[in-house]
Amino acid sequence: MYDVNDDAKGGFRRIEILTGPARRRRWSADEKARIVAETLAPGGRVSEVARRWQVCPQQVFAWRHAARLDATTTPRETTSPAAVAFVPIVTETAPPEASTAPAIEVKLAGAVVRVACGMDGALLTAVLRAVRASASRT
Repeated sequence: MYDVNDDAKGGFRRIEILTGPARRRRWSADEKARIVAETLAPGGRVSEVARRWQVCPQQVFAWRHAARLDATTTPRETTSPAAVAFVPIVTETAPPEASTAPAIEVKLAGAVVRVACGMDGALLTAVLRAVRASASRT
C-alpha cells in the first residue's frame, strides 16, 4: 500500500494495488484435470493444491465432483497399471472353502478382507483404502 499526500485536500489518501490473478479466469479441461489429479495423488491435499494454483478450495472440490460424475457417466478405457478394478464381494452364507494355502484376514471398518498368498500388493492396498474410505463416509 502506498500513502499519497494530496496537497489540495490537505490529507492523506491510501491507494491499494491489487496483484495476482484476475477474476473470472477460464481453465481448460486439461488444467482442471491436472489440478484434480494432484489432489487425488497419495498425500495430496486440496487446500495445498488450491493455494499453489491460486484457486479457491471450493472450486477444486467442485471440479473433483464433476470429474467423478463424468467418470461414472462416460466409460473410458484406462491403460495405466493402476486402473480401478472391481473385487467381488462374497457374503459368509456358506462356510469358507478349506484351502491348504495360508490366508490372512484383515478386519477393517466392519469388513473382513481375506488375503490369499500371491495377491497383488497394489490391488490389496486399493481394496483396503476403498473399505476405509467407505467407512468414513457413513
